[in-house]
Amino acid sequence: MSKASRESIIILRTLFENRESTQRDIAQQLEVSLGKTNKLIAETVEEGLLSKVESSEGRGRNVSYEITETGRRMLEKYRVERALILASGFGSRFVPLTYETPKGLLEVFGERMIERQIRQLHEVGVRDITIMVGYLKEKFDYLIDKYDVKLIYNPEYSDKNTLATLYHAKDVLKGKNCYILSSDNWMRDNIYHSFEADTWYAATFMKGETREWAMETGKNGAIKDVRVGGCDKWCMYGPVYLTKEFSEAFLPLIEAYYKMPGTEQFYWEDVLIRNLKNLPDIYINKQPEGVVYEFENLEELRRFDEKYVNNSGSKAMQLVSEIFGIPESEIINIKCLKAGMTNKSWYFNVSDSEEISEKYRNKAFICRIPGPGTEKLINRRQEGEVYKAVAGLDITEELVYFDAESGYKISRYYHGARNADFDNVEELSQCMSVLKKLHNSGIKLGHDFDLRRELGNYEKDIKEAGAEVPYEDYPAVRMKAEEVLGWIDSLNRPKTIAHIDSVKDNFIFTDEGLKMIDWEYAGMADPLLDLAMSAIYSYMSFDKAKELVRVYAAAPEPGKVQDIKLQADGESGIPGSETESINQNKKLQSGGEEKGLLETSGVADALAESELQKIFESRGGIALKGLSPDDAYAIVIAYMGLGGLLWALWGIYKMALGESFGDYTLKMYRYFKDSYKILRNLEKF
Repeated sequence: MSKASRESIIILRTLFENRESTQRDIAQQLEVSLGKTNKLIAETVEEGLLSKVESSEGRGRNVSYEITETGRRMLEKYRVERALILASGFGSRFVPLTYETPKGLLEVFGERMIERQIRQLHEVGVRDITIMVGYLKEKFDYLIDKYDVKLIYNPEYSDKNTLATLYHAKDVLKGKNCYILSSDNWMRDNIYHSFEADTWYAATFMKGETREWAMETGKNGAIKDVRVGGCDKWCMYGPVYLTKEFSEAFLPLIEAYYKMPGTEQFYWEDVLIRNLKNLPDIYINKQPEGVVYEFENLEELRRFDEKYVNNSGSKAMQLVSEIFGIPESEIINIKCLKAGMTNKSWYFNVSDSEEISEKYRNKAFICRIPGPGTEKLINRRQEGEVYKAVAGLDITEELVYFDAESGYKISRYYHGARNADFDNVEELSQCMSVLKKLHNSGIKLGHDFDLRRELGNYEKDIKEAGAEVPYEDYPAVRMKAEEVLGWIDSLNRPKTIAHIDSVKDNFIFTDEGLKMIDWEYAGMADPLLDLAMSAIYSYMSFDKAKELVRVYAAAPEPGKVQDIKLQADGESGIPGSETESINQNKKLQSGGEEKGLLETSGVADALAESELQKIFESRGGIALKGLSPDDAYAIVIAYMGLGGLLWALWGIYKMALGESFGDYTLKMYRYFKDSYKILRNLEKF
């Protein structure tokens, strides 16, 4: 049976869906004139796909034609066989709602967006539905029982864009006529059909300037070019339909681009756009205004469904509303901040309404939401005690709210604030000064951070999560870790309050000075552990970590003046001042020339050993007291290895909960192995 024209299939489909369809109805589906429609109907009759019924009645009604058996067999070739719904993404523009609920499961007018689309598919007889899940995948499980759908998992949902999504769904598309839907689309009308004439991409007309993908088409409606942005354009917007013939040509391109370096953040449409000339035609499917919706953020959803104005259903929004004494509608300009490895945080403004307390009015804040499984990893009561203990040091962010039970935290947002740059000598010196102030503060906490205990806890957590430590040599490595821990124990190192999570991103420069944030791991520990953690979080080499110790040693403690002048007569710099520290650090690192931070160019020769020792004794504080530079380096190297092993286990546990951290665990695990070799060479055991 030869292939029918697109127009004939649309005519057959229109009559199949409604035998009472008029020529005007058919003309509307074809997007041509009535005269052209009459001609196309006549051609369809000539093809033997329609027959004229002599007993027809009514004027202008198309009951004078019915589909022949040949027409029905032809139409069957164009039946939609399957639908793929993409639902694996996070939906960052809908925080904090999507911290708790995937975007596709949000309700619009009382109905979840994904369920509305499933229902619309069922209405046209499409029941073979596969949902690609990833983020909060367990939330979709109920759909299997409710709608008999299938779920497949996208293992790269957090790292790559939709090119990878379609690659992992290629078997769903192969050999089938298939819709591709986004779970977070909302269609006012049902735009799906039992039969589709050809491959298409839904389009909405964007009046004025737009940054959407704008399409250029030929006279027959085939898409010829797509560009980002334009004015008064038909834009890619909503569902897609791929015939099995189109997928046969397209899927090899998807696979090829997926394997190509540098395409990790490609959308699958990037592949389509780059290959339009090499693929079968894909047509524009123009939709009337107000039919297809892709909500960009919570503000848009609020304007569309007034339920979200003051009752979003989000626990985080409800909490902010209660703490600040304002309706949810006054929580505005919501943005997802860069997700940490432990927690999720979002930014918001309080509106400038006169009814709001001046304390909060027109100000910005950050709300932290604990990540999955953190209740096993972090004692929030202890975190709260830390914030109280360090409040007098003026080195932390300003807290508005802290809940020791849930771990929710709201803090003031500092406009213009930025994270520290450890590759900048001045900034690193200032960060080490703040750490030194913390270590020398004399603050005592009721809990400590014990590496041996924490290693055991993470091993237990991994087992309880139904996982196991995947490294083949872990038993041997664990025995070596005990050897290193035993050596550390034999040193009887002092314990001070330590931050533990002293990554550069937790040092922020503000107009009110340098602040340290995120104290959830803080406890009493060897202060040199903080230096080791700073090093491994920045993926420093062991040589660079040695330089870090020197920077810490020379850094002044804020608010104190050192007793010893470390610079030669005639050189600028006030003894004990920040300027002097910066100059001294540059000398320590570059042999007198002001080179970039941590350039290792014979630092050991830059200063006489006696002068270096003097710096350790006079400025090193409790962390370096009584240590030679070599001893201090060895201890930091040991802690880098133990810290790396600890965070490797932490990452394994988090991955057992469904999160992904790329090669982070490999890098952390390697720190231990390499540090152990160095310590053996130093004959510390």
